[in-house]
Amino acid sequence: MNQLETTIGNLAKKFALKLEQKVADRTTEMQQDNTAHYLIYRVLGINEHEGSLIDLYQNKGRFLYKYAGDFLEKAAFACFKHKFPQAEKITIPNNQSPRPKTFEIDCLIGNRAYEIKWRDATTDGDHITKEHTRVKAIQSQGYTPIRVMFYYPNRTQAIRIQKTLETLYTGVAGEYYYGDSAWQHILDATGVDLHQILKNIAN
Repeated sequence: MNQLETTIGNLAKKFALKLEQKVADRTTEMQQDNTAHYLIYRVLGINEHEGSLIDLYQNKGRFLYKYAGDFLEKAAFACFKHKFPQAEKITIPNNQSPRPKTFEIDCLIGNRAYEIKWRDATTDGDHITKEHTRVKAIQSQGYTPIRVMFYYPNRTQAIRIQKTLETLYTGVAGEYYYGDSAWQHILDATGVDLHQILKNIAN
């Protein structure tokens, strides 16, 4: 295993431990929770045991999605940093609208400004407006906006929003990669097969 694989492996262990601890802490907290709302669960045909599991896994799912996104962003950044030592994460001002005040660029290499997402299942139409503002702000700094999203959503409305975002990026001479093309872009740009490294870790 080379140094980069070791780095990503250690990163995976770090996030796995953080997730485990967060879930353990929340499970302990939930043992003291008021469960009066289980009445409504029962009215809707969900017994108390199943309701308790639903609440637990809803919390666990929120932590899992957060840490999955944080981990994959950092793993992809490590690949870029391996190939391009000058790669950096920066914040730029939002000079297009009052809110938010700034936007983060997950990885800047020269004039190529990457947004790295593990997946994006949003169905909120305002997401398109925010992304449009973000892209314009990036362009105003002389950067090329590039979106890399490793997992495409499954639901129709979320897919529709992603197709709109793809049109937005390509319409301003940006780049948009998702699914297999996202993994392939990391390989093409950095020479690192991140997908295979993650499968090795998982196995």
